[in-house]
Order: sequence, then C-alpha cells, then structure tokens
Amino acid sequence: MSQHLYFGLRAAGFDVVCMEARQVNAALSAMRNKTDKTDARGIAQVLRSGWFSEVFIKSREAHALRALLSSRKAIQKKCIDLANEVRGLFRVFGLRLPSRVDQGSFDERVRPLVEADSDLSHALLPLLDARVVLYKTYRELDRRVKQAASHDEICLRFMAIPGVGPIAALTFRAAVDDPARFTSSRTVAAHFGLTPRRYQSGEMDNPGRISKAGDRDVRSTLYAAANAMMMRSVASSAIKS
Repeated sequence: MSQHLYFGLRAAGFDVVCMEARQVNAALSAMRNKTDKTDARGIAQVLRSGWFSEVFIKSREAHALRALLSSRKAIQKKCIDLANEVRGLFRVFGLRLPSRVDQGSFDERVRPLVEADSDLSHALLPLLDARVVLYKTYRELDRRVKQAASHDEICLRFMAIPGVGPIAALTFRAAVDDPARFTSSRTVAAHFGLTPRRYQSGEMDNPGRISKAGDRDVRSTLYAAANAMMMRSVASSAIKS
C-alpha cells in the first residue's frame, strides 16, 4: 500500500519519504523485542540518523503501464498452461501433437481430435472453450500494449533499436519512469541488478555474479531483446557489431 499512501499523503500536504525496506529491516532486526511501539521508535531513529536510502515512487502512469503488462503476461501464462495440460492428457490416449503449434491455431489443430473421441470430448471440450476465451482476452491485451507503445515517443525511439519490440520498450519505459532520478546512466544497470556483486574484506576481493536486485521482469525483457538482436535480427547495427 506504500504507493497509494504516498500519493494520498502528498495530496494532503505532507512531506513523505519512502525508505528502502531492506535497510530498515536490518536496523530493526537489532532490537531484542519486536512490537509496534519499538518498530515505530526504530523507524524514527533511522529517519533521524539519515541511515536510509529514499525509494523513488513511480508515477500513476507508470503503474498503469506495469499493470497492463502484468495482465497480459498473466493471461499468456494461463493459455500456455492449458495448452500444456491438453498435451499431457493427449499422451494418455496415444495422441501426440507437434512440438511447436502456434497459439493462434492450437484450437483448430486440437478440437477435431477431441471431438472424434467421446471420452476426450466429455473431459477436454470445456478446457478448450476456456482456453479460447483466455486467448481472445490475451489478444486484446496484446493489442492494447502495442497501441500504448506506438503512442509513446520514447517507446518509438526504443523500438528503432534492432531486437527491441513493444513489450521490451514499454517494460523499460515504465520501470525507469523518470530518467532524472539516476545521476548517471551506469547506475541504471545496477538498479536493475545487472552489475556484479562484490565482497571485499582486507586482502579478499571477490567479484561475483550479477546481483539480480530490482525488477526481474526488466532483466528478462532486456535479455530477450539482446538475444533477438544477436540471433534473430538480420539488420546490422553498431550495437550488434
């Protein structure tokens, strides 16, 4: 509820600071007894000492875009889950589908096989009907995502990069929201967990793998865009070279 409370308190005229939860949790864990009273006192001490990092609260527009992307992804997962369920049930009856069947033509390929068997029809036709409804919903959400990206000037500039499509552009756009909150472009990679972790103590200096902090969806989307640029995109570019 931090986003909702932040905007509501700001609208009421209060000066609001949202603190980084992991740092505050580390400070409160040093207290022997955990009660609401001690938590409130500990948070006040952290605020007074200044030992905290202020969290940037994204705008409502960014949250609306993220909600649209999350809804699309959730419906897409359900469509894939139902398709995989049908594949698994088919094998019990000696039927095997090709390894790759387009999501749009899945119902056309499967429904005749189901209707040819009375047992399969009784069990799987409602499953296919539910998947058809979900797939139509997914197509509508996908259309809204593409429309939102095509009407955004920043997303259009992102999509000029080979391998970057509407999903990657809109995901990165909503995650950054306000570029002015980053002092340097190098800190953006660290914000999304794409820089190596480091453990240094005395003579020990151990750089590790990427920290994987921040938004996991942004990392996976950037990886997919980079993979598409390197493996699928035919056009050459300076970034690819």
